[in-house]
Amino acid sequence: MSAFLGVESSLTGRKWLGPTTEVERQAEAIGQHTQLPAALCTLLAQRGIPPHEATGFLDPTLRDLLPDPRKLKDMDKAAARILTALDQSERVAIFADYDVDGATSATLLIDWFRQFNRQVTLYIPDRIEEGYGPNTPAMEKLATDHSLIICVDCGTLSFDPIAAACAKGADVIVLDHHLGAETLPDAIAVVNPNRQDEADAPGYLCAAGVVFLVLVELGRLLREAGRAGPDLISMLDLVALGTVADVAPLIDANRALVRQGLKIMARRARPGMVALADAAGLNEAPRAYHLGYLLGPRVNAGGRIGKADLGARLLSTTDANEAQSIAERLNELNAERREIEARVQELAIDQAEDRGLDAPLVWAAGDGWHPGVVGIVASRLKEATNRPAIVIGFDGDDGKGSGRSVTGIDLGAAIQKLAADGLIEKGGGHKMAAGLSLTRDQLEPAMARLSELMEKQGAGDLGAADLKLDGILMPSAASVDLIEQLEEAGPFGASAPAPRFAFPDVQILFAKRVGQNHLKVSFGDGLGTRIDAIAFGAFDGPLGPMLEQHGGARFHLAGRLEVNQWQGRLSPQLRLEDAAKA
Repeated sequence: MSAFLGVESSLTGRKWLGPTTEVERQAEAIGQHTQLPAALCTLLAQRGIPPHEATGFLDPTLRDLLPDPRKLKDMDKAAARILTALDQSERVAIFADYDVDGATSATLLIDWFRQFNRQVTLYIPDRIEEGYGPNTPAMEKLATDHSLIICVDCGTLSFDPIAAACAKGADVIVLDHHLGAETLPDAIAVVNPNRQDEADAPGYLCAAGVVFLVLVELGRLLREAGRAGPDLISMLDLVALGTVADVAPLIDANRALVRQGLKIMARRARPGMVALADAAGLNEAPRAYHLGYLLGPRVNAGGRIGKADLGARLLSTTDANEAQSIAERLNELNAERREIEARVQELAIDQAEDRGLDAPLVWAAGDGWHPGVVGIVASRLKEATNRPAIVIGFDGDDGKGSGRSVTGIDLGAAIQKLAADGLIEKGGGHKMAAGLSLTRDQLEPAMARLSELMEKQGAGDLGAADLKLDGILMPSAASVDLIEQLEEAGPFGASAPAPRFAFPDVQILFAKRVGQNHLKVSFGDGLGTRIDAIAFGAFDGPLGPMLEQHGGARFHLAGRLEVNQWQGRLSPQLRLEDAAKA
């Protein structure tokens, strides 16, 4: 494919790719059918939306897109058992993962039971002491005084811990989305669209989405019995946060869940969400970006380096004072997490560079690396190299690691194969993210085998990630109205990236380093229109120095448009990602 605007290698070494001829034809057809702006039509065409579906795509509804819960295996068993526990006032425990998806999934169930004046026990394992997922001591302890344990965002591969709980007389339900094995644990029900025996299931759902479907089915059962159920729509703020923070693809029902959830969040009715937004300095209507980069990391901070249940306690509390106290603590932990992450990242990058950043697998391991940040650092390595990446922290002989993958490379299945072959102690996940535990002696053989598996999937042939652009915009066309119209094609996130545009042959009017490594720029077309831009982390590579010392040269600039609010005034701003000499 020919380079867009002739940019074969930008300032960051990337080839620019623009809309294909077929996309341009489709965009023209959408424009004729809908009279929508050309930039929006191109974006819809890039998403593969035909003209007759364009209007509906811009208004995703749960009525049209939500999957039928009853099509998921074991849904009937799970819903019936939960309803029995409710009606018989059984003691119920929620065993949740320590990340945002686990916290939101647990809070959905806590909220649901609370609206029937029922209290449940929340149990979230300590990341360092207990590791990911159900463990036998914790499950046995819960089983001694709870007749039902519901595992959320975990449990699909927890054969022994679930068997131990059942042996103690408890029933177990698993509500999960992680990749299943050929067999399932001995639970009453395993509701998971990524079970191997599921066909045409909504595998894109995160655990919060799966739990929401269970609540929808419970609502149906209640209505059939002539009973009122909780208002599930009011809980969609939790589903939205879990979906975006877990990097679930924003396609199909996830678009509708997140779109509606953002509206619920904007009402500021949940004390925990309000306190979290205030602590993060969020003073505008929330967007998917804010969930992924402002709110999610703060909820995660408790599980990463603090007390594991802080996030779920924050989201589930009805006390505004308690919410504020927890949110402030999470904010402090998030700042501490960033410092730890920076130290580990520097060491990991140095180590990975020594092995070669063009290998099929980029990996690093070190003593004392905090297990709460290895996943984030793996994500940074993946982004920097466009390769699947693994980062492992060792405490003595025991290592805990986390991996992140790129599109087209199934890391979760490969990690699962290592576990099945005995090359690691345990591991699992999904295509884009996975976790593992291993011993020091297993490290080199496991990484060698994983590299082979990655190469077989084509990871060794990946080049630098191309920059895909949705077209050209002139500065005079970049208005607040256009940005708001483009937002209607959102929410944007995983599998639905925010639109990127190129501003061709513009003049740099102002360029200044801000903070430690960011760049602030103003540019124009020579006709009086001026647009501000910000390039975060620009001085970590060649982009910042080249644009700061532009010497009057003209550039093509590329990035994502956003609305900047300053002293009550709204203006377009470019989130600058790349540039090339014109």
